Amino acid sequence: MLVLAWLSLTMLLTLVYNTWINSQYNPNRQPESHQYLSGVKEVTLTRNRFGHYVSSGWINQEEVIFLLDTGSTQVAVPGHIAEIIGLEYGEKQATGTANGTIWVYNTTIDHLRLGNIELNNVKASINPYMEEPEVLLGMSVLNHLDFQQRGGKLKLQQYR
Repeated sequence: MLVLAWLSLTMLLTLVYNTWINSQYNPNRQPESHQYLSGVKEVTLTRNRFGHYVSSGWINQEEVIFLLDTGSTQVAVPGHIAEIIGLEYGEKQATGTANGTIWVYNTTIDHLRLGNIELNNVKASINPYMEEPEVLLGMSVLNHLDFQQRGGKLKLQQYR
């Protein structure tokens, strides 16, 4: 019985620790969203412990993790995530990254949602070399929003 109790305690502590670690990486699993009478939609994100804005969101009805990246021209979807979501591989093109020039595939995201902010027909690229679990939320989305950073919070606003 003592072994079973220790095993149960160890499993419980592991579960609690993993939940805590995940919340440190993605503090925006359910991003704070508001819609005002004026029609403005607002999402407030909290910076994670590494200084990045990471948030859960949706692409074509599939849940993904976004990493906001103002240095990325488009939304960049890792190849393994594009397969799961069912994105179509379009024209192949060269693109510049911090690590040099690579080949990516153009695609269009039918529907993208971050909190209550929604966009349709978003230009994106599929990067077969990305192994990360996040989709880079680049300027092809952020250009449609106003955003302001203050005190570890980022407010994104969509005007209609």
